Amino acid sequence: MAEATLTISSRNYSSWSLRGWLLCRMAGLDLDVEVLSGDPASRAELLHLSPSFLVPRLTHGAVRVWDVLAIAQYLTEVRPQAGLLPDDLAARSWSRSISGEMHGGFINLRSALPMNLRARYTDFKLWGGAQADIARVVEIWQEALEAHGGPYLFGARPVVADAMYAPVCTRFVTYGVDLPPACAAYRDRIMDWDLMRDWIAAAAEEPEEIEELDMEF
Repeated sequence: MAEATLTISSRNYSSWSLRGWLLCRMAGLDLDVEVLSGDPASRAELLHLSPSFLVPRLTHGAVRVWDVLAIAQYLTEVRPQAGLLPDDLAARSWSRSISGEMHGGFINLRSALPMNLRARYTDFKLWGGAQADIARVVEIWQEALEAHGGPYLFGARPVVADAMYAPVCTRFVTYGVDLPPACAAYRDRIMDWDLMRDWIAAAAEEPEEIEELDMEF
């Protein structure tokens, strides 16, 4: 039996599940993954976990923790050796700030460009709100990459912030979003990350469609 279980909703569609899984794998947890299907019974099960859709949900021994930032904080405490945050204090604060911005913002991007790993669109029309969110993501990436030298946002290894922005990289691929060279290179680096390749391969084995939820999940 694995030491921890991560409950997720979908590999293909769920950006929050991807973030939680990346963080657990980055922390080195021995992990089982429980995937709740998209049928009405599972939707009801999600609702009964809490008043909101509390997936991903990490169960680690007697501890249960949900919400991606809460999972990230928990893992930094129980696996400090994993280096989920940058070593430098200023960089750690920066990483936390842009992770929080991703967690609580970019609503237009999420609505207009839902995560779908199997899909590819050409000539996708972006409306103004989504374009503004994309411009802000580009700004965040450019500043972090320039300050820390890449190839990840805070240097040589991926940290929490990279996990938070990884689903955005998939969206940019799915919808053919044009990016400046440094940001395109970062997107490609994330998409070629061994953990991302593992997740995408597993997503390809999921059923083609699931019942849509009323919110990004």
